[in-house]
Amino acid sequence: MKLTRRTFLKVSGATVAGLSLSGIGFGFKSSRAYAAELRTKGATVTTTICPYCSVSCSILVHAVDGKIINTEGDPDAPINRGALCSKGASLYHLAVNDDRVTKPLYREPYGKEWKEVSWDWALDEIAKRIKKSRDASFAEKNAKGETVNRTEGIASVGSAALDNEECYIYQKFLRGLGLVYIEHQARI
Repeated sequence: MKLTRRTFLKVSGATVAGLSLSGIGFGFKSSRAYAAELRTKGATVTTTICPYCSVSCSILVHAVDGKIINTEGDPDAPINRGALCSKGASLYHLAVNDDRVTKPLYREPYGKEWKEVSWDWALDEIAKRIKKSRDASFAEKNAKGETVNRTEGIASVGSAALDNEECYIYQKFLRGLGLVYIEHQARI
């Protein structure tokens, strides 16, 4: 048989077609399709909102024995209709992450190593430092003699991981301390 370009293409096409058909069930053996079981089967489903911005996209959290196994957008939610942005879609990794820091760490001034400290020590230390800075920079009256009760020695940049209610409480706390410079990460 003389092999021409036309013959080569015919044989190649027939071979590809035969292999394709055998791959979809036209082979010699009969095959059965099996549906894979959903990994969320039997999981408890809780509806929550995404913590990243104030859009309040609805999220379904699937948990088994108290451990999160899946997060996804809620298709019944009128705000996002099941869609999530890239931050919302990665929410599962916020909760389930072996590299996530779960205990407070402290590095002394000019120190090179972080050391694990207790929550009580860390919160007491934060409170002491806030009090010291507030006392050093607190102004009861401004240059005109008007009562202002503020501190300009502390500023706050909020986190986009806080939901609206947490932001409200945090802002009330900061205003109670007399902070003037309050910003939020979602606006920067």
